[in-house]
Amino acid sequence: MSVYLLFALTVLPLVFTPGPDMLFIFSQVMAKGAKAGMMATLGVCMGYVVHSVLVAVGIAAILVSFPMLFETIRWLGIAYLLYLAFSLLKSVFNSKALHVPKAAAGNPIAKGFLTALLNPKGMLIYFAILPQFIRQAENTVTQGLILSSIFIGLCLVVYSGLSFVIAKITANAQLDAKKQKWIDAGSGGLLMLAATWLIAN
Repeated sequence: MSVYLLFALTVLPLVFTPGPDMLFIFSQVMAKGAKAGMMATLGVCMGYVVHSVLVAVGIAAILVSFPMLFETIRWLGIAYLLYLAFSLLKSVFNSKALHVPKAAAGNPIAKGFLTALLNPKGMLIYFAILPQFIRQAENTVTQGLILSSIFIGLCLVVYSGLSFVIAKITANAQLDAKKQKWIDAGSGGLLMLAATWLIAN
């Protein structure tokens, strides 16, 4: 239990550190409210479930052994964030309807899933830190899954809480066209910042 507690205390500051996942969730909250932020959070956590399985079965070593594969994933993640950013920024210059219908806006869960799945920065932290807390004398797969569950649980709690906080701060009864444009611009800017951060790192 002390190992699991130490792991939680180690990764908690990383969960709070702004990154592509958090910026994406914030952009969803700013554009569509707390519910969208919660859905995006669920998608991000689902993406990390895939990472959990990869770590548990030792696939992380493959990514380290094949830099080209890692770089491919890295640039896929950057391209996806840029796509989301430009989609929001495009609406700022659109003279027609500003608010994209929900059916056409896409599913925040699916977008959050891809954001986490293709986030090389989060992937690298996940693969580099989690294995340090696995003891070889015991079942490594079980330990990996437990540690992963702790990390995902922390992400769920922290990101959900932050979604409500951001929604409370930016809450408005009804947004007119001009305000919606500013929100779309701010959301797109956040995602652009996330992509820039990935390129620089």
